[in-house]
Amino acid sequence: MSTLHALIFGLVEGVTEFLPISSTGHLMLTSIALGLTQTDFLKTFEISIQLGAILSVVVLYWRRLLTNWEVMKRIAVAFIPTGIIGFFVYKAVKNLLSNISIVPWTLLIGGILLIIFELWHKKRPEVSEQKLEDLSYTKYFLVGIIQSISMIPGVSRSAATIIGGLALGFSRKNIVEFSFLLAVPTVLAATGYDLLKNAGAFSSSQFNFLAIGFIASFITALLAIKFLMGYIQKHSFIAFGIYRIAIALLFWFVIR
Repeated sequence: MSTLHALIFGLVEGVTEFLPISSTGHLMLTSIALGLTQTDFLKTFEISIQLGAILSVVVLYWRRLLTNWEVMKRIAVAFIPTGIIGFFVYKAVKNLLSNISIVPWTLLIGGILLIIFELWHKKRPEVSEQKLEDLSYTKYFLVGIIQSISMIPGVSRSAATIIGGLALGFSRKNIVEFSFLLAVPTVLAATGYDLLKNAGAFSSSQFNFLAIGFIASFITALLAIKFLMGYIQKHSFIAFGIYRIAIALLFWFVIR
């Protein structure tokens, strides 16, 4: 890996972390496009630079995270199933990061499901805006279970939580914002656990690469969050479904 590679990975992570297109899938495809093999360091690098994107959420939503206890409790409830499932399937998920062939399939299937869901959802009555703290704990727990599906590379944590939340009756704005907030403990736990197991094997130059990826992902994630919050005011997620399908086809017919 070079400094340029680290920068590219950081930019890709920041742009894709909160969009329903799978940051992990894009990072894996990026490694193929750059001719890099999925070493243990690269797997951990791809997980760790998510912290930069998560810092952007803290910067933008720190007041809600630190002062709204009711929202914090709901984040905790949604995180419980993800945390438990993630702990027990950690090794299996880490092994899946070596199986690049699964990514185009999950991108393709996820894109098709996203389009179908949006076409079905637009026929439902519009949900009135509610405060996050007014929704039941049961719904948040279910969102957490649905989020766990995104441990499969290419599924997209954002897509899983957003589709799950919309199906459970969240408004579009609410579930998108909650997806940002839920990412904080989810990614912190995943990254912290992975670094605890693997950080001792890294050289000082590899930590420099992590720093570059972290900074790049932080800056681009700030822009991506602001873009998405503006985008959902007038648009559905169908365009992202089409994009996922296009990327899957690109992988099969061009990159491979």
